[in-house]
Amino acid sequence: MADEVLFELLHYEIVSHICNSSNEEDKASSISKLEALGYRIGLSLVERLTKDNPRFKDDLDTMKFICKDFWMTLYKKQIDNLRTNHQGVYVLQDNRFKLLTLISQGKQYMDMAPRYLAMPCGLIRGALSGLGIVSVVTAEVSAMPACKFQIQIQRL
Repeated sequence: MADEVLFELLHYEIVSHICNSSNEEDKASSISKLEALGYRIGLSLVERLTKDNPRFKDDLDTMKFICKDFWMTLYKKQIDNLRTNHQGVYVLQDNRFKLLTLISQGKQYMDMAPRYLAMPCGLIRGALSGLGIVSVVTAEVSAMPACKFQIQIQRL
């Protein structure tokens, strides 16, 4: 329990530090920094989690790993819903995303949600990159604390 709280507090402090150290004009830059930090962490974490596993046979198996094992390691729960159009687009839905629960008390924080979702988007993109999948990951919040991560796989 304590490690979960420490992870959440560390995430909030990282976001606060990066966003407050840059001025308002650099809002996109701070989100890019958070996404890049998440990318490096996701890449390292997935290497450690899959070191003894065989390679996944297809993209869907990789996404199932992200939804179950990877998400469980990070947030102590599985993704609530995984959808795909079978053409390289996957949507991962978390109905109670831990990193949004503390700020989800009112609608006034909806504009702050992208800064708290930049690092998780980077985590997903980094993990997928470590598994050999080049992707673009975006997050969408319609009602806090639920969020959807859309993953567009880039075919080379």
